[in-house]
Order: sequence, then C-alpha cells, then structure tokens
Amino acid sequence: MYISAMFRTKRRKIERLDFIVAGAQKSGTTALHYFLSRHPHICMGDQQEIHFFDNDAMFLTEPNYKELHEHYPPIASSTIAGDCTPSYLYHEPAMQRIWNYNPKIKLLVLLRNPIERAFAHWNMQRYKGIEPLDFFDAVREEETRIAGAPPAQARRFAYLERGFYGRQLERVFKLFSREQVKIVKFEEFKAKQRQTLAAIFSFLGRKPVRSVRNKDRNVVPYDRAMNWEERVFLHNLFAEDIAKTEQLLGWDCSDWKL
Repeated sequence: MYISAMFRTKRRKIERLDFIVAGAQKSGTTALHYFLSRHPHICMGDQQEIHFFDNDAMFLTEPNYKELHEHYPPIASSTIAGDCTPSYLYHEPAMQRIWNYNPKIKLLVLLRNPIERAFAHWNMQRYKGIEPLDFFDAVREEETRIAGAPPAQARRFAYLERGFYGRQLERVFKLFSREQVKIVKFEEFKAKQRQTLAAIFSFLGRKPVRSVRNKDRNVVPYDRAMNWEERVFLHNLFAEDIAKTEQLLGWDCSDWKL
C-alpha cells in the first residue's frame, strides 16, 4: 500500500487552461481536437467546444471560471489542458476575455481559404436542416439576417463574416505576442498532417505522438459544388482581407485567389 502510494501520480485541479484552439470554424479544428485529445499529456476536457469565452451571459458580472474548469478532471503535473472552440476567433469580445483570464495562454488558429470555408459552412448548415436558403442567396442576405440577431444565432449564418481573418487576427495581436500564437494554414495541415502536428505539439511543449494516421473529422457530403459566379462574388469580397492576412502573417495565399 505504501509503495503504491509513493508511485501514484499526483494530480492537480485546473487553475488556468494552458492553450486554446480559437478558430476558424470548418478549418480542421475538429481533426486537430481529435489528435490533441489522444496525446497522453494533453487534456481537452469533457466536450469538444466548451463555449465559455463567447457566452455573453457568463460575463454580465464577474466571470466564474469554476464553470469552465469543471469540464476538466484533475490532471497530472506533466499534463496541459486546452479548449477547442473555433468561434472565439470570430466573436469580438472573446480575445479580451481570454487575455483577462490568462495573459500567458497559448493560442492555436487554423485558417482555410475563406471562399471554401464559407461554402463548407453553408453546406454543413444545409446538411443539419438549419439553412433553408441556397448558397448565393444566403451570402447576399447575410448582413440583413445576422444584423441584431443574438450571437449564437448570428454565427450560424455568418458564412462571410467568419472569413475576414485579417480583422480577427488584428484583435489577437493587439493582446497576445506572436510567440504565444501559432497560425496554421488548413491546406498545409491537410497535405502535411504529420509534420504540421509535430510543429503544433512542439509549440505546446509536448513531444509528438509516435503513431498518427491521417484523419478527416466532421466531414459531411456536399449537396452540390460551388459555381463560378459564386466563387467570383466571394473572391471580390475577400480579396482585400486576404491581402491583409498575407501581410500580417507573411504568408503566400495565392492558392486562395482566382
């Protein structure tokens, strides 16, 4: 009994999360959550998206972080804890709330071609039976549909707004140092999954897992393909912000352009 107690792993309650996967939706966050949750020294809590920092009701008064931490069991001293809620990048107050909670936290952000992201988002809502409009109608009516809507409802149909990464990243970098933030291009994550995961684990201060199989998660069948008129319309809307994203990150996003 005494010997087993000596070697029993000492566990601690969560006091602060170590990292957050903050976005973007339909950019590989479900797959990333899958891999992170299978690392022996990473705890991702009891549900994939906790939605604490984008829940405005939690912040009407002083936030009770115990309501966040109750999603996590006691963990070993060698284990880090994280959340994966991709709407944090999009929800304007979320970054300030995260910084107030833990200014030393690390952030992971995956970004996908915003044109493809918008169509994948719409397709998901159609698949779920939430979206009655065809894609072109939905994006042209988006501003009217989300104006004044509660945040939880508005983000369901924010096909375009979620893809303006430049303005979202500006909010991030006003608060967090570049060393605290790792931005990953979805297209590279998909094409070079093993290497990208190794870089992500290294960023989090953890060794890569030995066995990693390519895994697509949260993939639903497409009802139809995007047509050329829709693609041109979205490209013209996103062109300026794509250029801003390239400037902020030093990326070449020519594969996001026509």
